[in-house]
Amino acid sequence: MPTSPFFERSARPERAERSKFGSGAGSGAAVVGRAAVVVVFLTPVAFLVLGSLRAVGIPPAKGFELIPEGAGFEAYRALNDHIPIGLLLRNSALVALVAVPLTVLVASWAGFAMAQLPRRARTVALAATLGMLVIPLPLVWVPRFVLYNRLGVIDSLVPLMAPALAATTPFTVLLTYRAFRRVPPELFEAARLEGAGALSTWWRIGLPLVRSTTTAVAAIALALHWGNYLDALLYVRTPGNRTLPLGLSQLAGLDTNDAPILLAGAVVLTLPPLLLLALVQRPLLGAVQGER
Repeated sequence: MPTSPFFERSARPERAERSKFGSGAGSGAAVVGRAAVVVVFLTPVAFLVLGSLRAVGIPPAKGFELIPEGAGFEAYRALNDHIPIGLLLRNSALVALVAVPLTVLVASWAGFAMAQLPRRARTVALAATLGMLVIPLPLVWVPRFVLYNRLGVIDSLVPLMAPALAATTPFTVLLTYRAFRRVPPELFEAARLEGAGALSTWWRIGLPLVRSTTTAVAAIALALHWGNYLDALLYVRTPGNRTLPLGLSQLAGLDTNDAPILLAGAVVLTLPPLLLLALVQRPLLGAVQGER
């Protein structure tokens, strides 16, 4: 399909949205509120990092230490002596590299399709998605195990990636549906009049206008897949297929004097999602406020 000026105009980021976001962020109450959230969120992380810097083999501190006793990176060096940290990181990264983009793609397709349905069909699809959201996760463990066992993928990384084929969680579909519903329908109608198909309209018109939401979906998917302990515990048996959360569970039997090693492993597990959150905080706040 030939590129038209309509597509070029529609695919540009919405500057008005960013200007409104910037003006809202300038209010004193918003700044104080966000600072309070940051403090509450980062305080446990600070305890975690400081504890991991403490010297290995000495009794744990009785209170808060601003400068840990024998501060250094000894616990991080000792981490590989207890678990194959490189292998665990590689497996977790592989799962995330496959599952996160797949989650964004499936959730975006599903949300876009729901937003284009007639009102009655849209209501039914929305109700079904909400219904799946409230289903307790333990109810799907047995059917999933039977399915994966028949497919012959038990004791591999496939079961850890497979939920991405269903957008990981219905919540991501609801997020993208809400975002696409906020896009003026005249844009989609104009694209159809110019001969654009569903995929072309989604790619050229819809997706650039919901960038904040797709960033939020990617962050959610990374947090869920990177820290997925239960699925790894259920489906992985061979040590070579273990991911970081499952591998860190082996450190639970360490002596209390070796607690910095466990905390160092927790820092390694926590760091990637935190770094992503820091990098995409502005788009995430835009998704909370909603694309306009």
